Amino acid sequence: MASESDEHVSDISGDEIDTKSEENVTFKSLGIVDVLCEACEQLKWKVPSKIQKESIPVALAGNDVIGLAETGSGKTGSFALPILQTLLESPQRLYALVLTPTRELAFQISEQFEALGAAIGVKCGVIVGGIDMMTQALVLAKKPHIIIATPGRLVDHLENTKGFNLRSLKYLVMDEADRILNMDFEAEVDKILKVIPRERTTYLYSATMTKKVHKLQRASLRNPIKVEVSNKYQTVEKLQQSYLFIPVKFKDVYLVYILNELAGNSFMVFCSTCANTQRVALMLRNLGFTAIPLHGQLSQAKRLGALNKFKSKDRSILIATDVASRGLDIPHVDVVINFDIPTHSKDYIHRVGRTARAGRSGKALTFVSQYDVELFQRIEHLIGKKLPLHKTEEEEVMLLMERVTDAQRYAKMEMNENDPKRKRRAGKHDAGDDTEEASGVRRKFGKKKMKRS
Repeated sequence: MASESDEHVSDISGDEIDTKSEENVTFKSLGIVDVLCEACEQLKWKVPSKIQKESIPVALAGNDVIGLAETGSGKTGSFALPILQTLLESPQRLYALVLTPTRELAFQISEQFEALGAAIGVKCGVIVGGIDMMTQALVLAKKPHIIIATPGRLVDHLENTKGFNLRSLKYLVMDEADRILNMDFEAEVDKILKVIPRERTTYLYSATMTKKVHKLQRASLRNPIKVEVSNKYQTVEKLQQSYLFIPVKFKDVYLVYILNELAGNSFMVFCSTCANTQRVALMLRNLGFTAIPLHGQLSQAKRLGALNKFKSKDRSILIATDVASRGLDIPHVDVVINFDIPTHSKDYIHRVGRTARAGRSGKALTFVSQYDVELFQRIEHLIGKKLPLHKTEEEEVMLLMERVTDAQRYAKMEMNENDPKRKRRAGKHDAGDDTEEASGVRRKFGKKKMKRS
């Protein structure tokens, strides 16, 4: 077990490790074997990201790793490649466990493990809530090499699934550790740590080094090496950030105006609650926009369906709560709109990190109402810059008012029809269900996208 002091945590920054020029660093030069290098090529990973360059050699040397990196930095590859390489050397079932805070992130990590390990026949099991326990018990009975799980559901199986244990585990990864702990999974993580071998390799990845993460590090890692590629909160350089200062009652009409103004782009619109996410999605669909919601009250099948429709560009607007703000890799997001300003400033970094990924440019626009000024100032203080005002023509915006008001009214009627108090699920006709019968009111507006007058 690690010492209580920080003396055993070695600190490594990018400058100390990376003495080679950027062009010369390849996955092969980091020590990755040919079969996995080929898998990286097939995934179009041409050169290692910063966190991969710095953490892979440390991990291949057998060390425990604490990885601190900004969102969208290629963290999954930095722990998946060393695990797959050692698995190749000594094949074993139930070899590694990856703990992650959200279901969507678990499926995404599984996809990357399977893509990287396709040539060596790696089998993964995803163990998350919202899916039948018996179905998952059958997956666990087949003993996959890698288990990717949310802590709560994994503890359910450890306690209730006969014959399932993790006593042979060689690797533990805690991805987005700060968020796992913020979501009050501490008790579950403690239970998991008690039933897995102490003699294991542990990787802890986090965007921030909070007090809780520091405590977890001391409890679960042995003489770890800390790899940090971003020591302050920052947004990527190619991200154009701006804000709109508007009265709260006109937020909907300004959203419609912006979606028209920037038509042709793909959008992620962040709302603070599940209900508002659903309402905004319905309102936009009533106006003919291809919007789809993603929030925690949808069934797991609908959440994955929404994500896949957006990823495949079948839908151009994803309306989401913070369930989609971290970790999810959707390469083609052009514009992020903070429709509701985040309560925690750090969440702003994660939300806007959905765009301008992997060297591409992107836009982020934040709606600031009369009630949000203090929260907005905190965000500016955190990122260390004053954001410019996005210019709009108020008269042009207000021309849309009548149609938006109609759409709001119909969205409210649909929300009331699908009230979960009457139907104990997230709406038979929710906006994620692209059925014509779900949208009788939409016929009033037709299917054409609304044009600015």
